[in-house]
Amino acid sequence: MAEPQATVTQLEPFDPSLALLTVEEAARRLRIGRTTCFRLVLAGEIESVTVGRLRRVPADAVPAYVAKLRHRPAQAA
Repeated sequence: MAEPQATVTQLEPFDPSLALLTVEEAARRLRIGRTTCFRLVLAGEIESVTVGRLRRVPADAVPAYVAKLRHRPAQAA
């Protein structure tokens, strides 16, 4: 019997020249679900802009969000 193969998730190559990301691309960089990322964008937690009818996340908004999380006091459970 053949042993089960491990699945490997392919990540998109990081392109530092991109100025704007789709919400899905931002979610992949943050390693969160796209629905969660959309909620964060709509709540204003992650900066976003509109280009025509499209919603885009500036590439520098992703590390800015992470920095904001790192400096936020821990919430009590």
